[in-house]
Amino acid sequence: MAELETVYVIDDDASVRAAIEDLLLSVGLAVSAFGATRDFLAHLELSPPEGPACLVLDIRMPGQSGMEFRRQMLEQGLRFPTIFITGHGDIPMSVEAMKTGAIEFLTKPFRDQHLLDAIQQGIALDRQRRAQDAQLQELRQRWESLSGGEQAVVTGVVRGLLNKQIAAELEVSEITVKVRRAQAMRKMQAGSLAELVRVLERLDIR
Repeated sequence: MAELETVYVIDDDASVRAAIEDLLLSVGLAVSAFGATRDFLAHLELSPPEGPACLVLDIRMPGQSGMEFRRQMLEQGLRFPTIFITGHGDIPMSVEAMKTGAIEFLTKPFRDQHLLDAIQQGIALDRQRRAQDAQLQELRQRWESLSGGEQAVVTGVVRGLLNKQIAAELEVSEITVKVRRAQAMRKMQAGSLAELVRVLERLDIR
């Protein structure tokens, strides 16, 4: 079953919201449109996206600007790929938008295809991010399945210590270290020491 792809639109201009909504619905995309950032955040709390999503965000809005909201999102861990739209763009503004990690900066009126292309890029990026997050969560669960003793042995291995050095540090026998190391490799599903080291690097475990 294909994942639901969702596009969020935030623009204080109702006619712009309606036009973008009609365009996206015409190509089979799910869309939720909002006139203010607070409405978008309230919606997310109640109904987070079930699949990949991206955000079409107007830069110039009353109160909090789109640029300020993008920074707030990043601080809160909301990492939706973002397409900025504006009726009054200039080069410094577009540069600043790209510095926040936006994937596109479109000046109204823009061509429908330019927006659709940017949205497809955003959806693809978010699908990739979600897959990486899921993989990282699985690796974290594997790590947490290790006993404290197994974790201690693995961190010693990653530090480059020999079995006998780990044994001395943990005050256990070398046989115990070898057993724990083998069990940890199996639980982490690591086929080699190099693979185990890469996994721990991804988990930021030293």
